Amino acid sequence: MSLVISDDILRASGLSEPDLLLEIILLLFQKEKLSLGKASEILGMTQMRFQHLLDEREICVHYDVAEFREDVQHLNQKGWL
Repeated sequence: MSLVISDDILRASGLSEPDLLLEIILLLFQKEKLSLGKASEILGMTQMRFQHLLDEREICVHYDVAEFREDVQHLNQKGWL
């Protein structure tokens, strides 16, 4: 599916196309509609860069118990814990 945003809306926003896409992705991430991985993929940046961007914007990273357990398991497998 493609989303077409009219030139009128783009001009009214005062943003460039890449900046508007960034704002949309950040909003969807904040509303927990996109994961960190998917959001960074859509924007063509590393997850680390996306996390820095979130920090700059003071946007909290979603991190639940299941993700914590997965990270602990991964660290154990690597022998880091």
